[in-house]
Amino acid sequence: MKKIGFLSFGHWSNHPAYNARTASDTLLQSIDLAIAAEEIGLDGAYFRVHHFAAQLASPFPLLSAIGAKTNNIEIGTGVIDMRYENPLYMVEDAGAADLISGGRLQLGISRGSPEQVIDGWRYFGYELAEGETDADMGRRKALEFLDKLKGVGFAQPNPYPMFPNPPGLLRLEPHAVGLRERIWWGAASNATAVWAAENGMCLQSSTLKYDESGKPFHVQQAEQIRLYKEAWEKAGHQREARVSVSRSIFALVNDQDRYYFGQEADRDDKIGMIEKDKRAIFGRSYAAEPDQLIKELGQDEAIQEADTLLLTIPNTLGVDYNVHLLSSILEHVAPALGWR
Repeated sequence: MKKIGFLSFGHWSNHPAYNARTASDTLLQSIDLAIAAEEIGLDGAYFRVHHFAAQLASPFPLLSAIGAKTNNIEIGTGVIDMRYENPLYMVEDAGAADLISGGRLQLGISRGSPEQVIDGWRYFGYELAEGETDADMGRRKALEFLDKLKGVGFAQPNPYPMFPNPPGLLRLEPHAVGLRERIWWGAASNATAVWAAENGMCLQSSTLKYDESGKPFHVQQAEQIRLYKEAWEKAGHQREARVSVSRSIFALVNDQDRYYFGQEADRDDKIGMIEKDKRAIFGRSYAAEPDQLIKELGQDEAIQEADTLLLTIPNTLGVDYNVHLLSSILEHVAPALGWR
């Protein structure tokens, strides 16, 4: 059994073929899609966060709206770039969204990906500490965020407050019990996957990672997950680790599917430079008739290692078509692979 969710990058563009032409379209359709996904039995609605782009950027209003409109589906991100965040303000936003959803937030955070602008976090008012890299800054902010999520008081109260204070140091409010255990780290390397385990975060592994061995993507990703699980066990955490992988998977069950994805070009892994000094491997897409899809996915080692699968979706094609894509996986593929 696996939890299956969708992952939306939340694109929009004033293009005649798009159903999401404005930011408003994308936001409102994201809510509608999450509601529909819950109705068909999907387990999660996840959203990517990008700044300075015509894509979803500020996740908490959207996550809160979905939380208020749904009852059971997990709601998350994949991922929030911590370089852009004030960890304390983020604790308040995340706490509110989690309480609105009844404790269903599954928050993916990380350093983030290559940016749309040079050092975009500087425009948000942040600078590196002395001797720090931007990757260091992302991890430092992540650790501060995790610490403050514990709900332990740390701030000296004003002796003359506007409202009466409880005794002792004050914590951030609202406090969401259990949210600290539902934070995921998006890891592009084996080392950061181990670091995530050591710090008690769940693991998100996407459709790319640093090429650390030259092996096929799914093999490298499976090795990364095994290292994470070993580090989790060694750290002695008292709860079970969770791991998600992302995939572009399309079951071709009608002519529209074949038109959109029947000539899918990314059926092999790709090698590229995600940063000037970082060689990355990008995982293949899967697009085939259900029987063939089942055979191919059954050989994906990383999917077998993960407990959660996030299906990347073409959100610009609209809610109805994406519900069809997700339903096709649930109906024609998942049962044969033991995911349902």
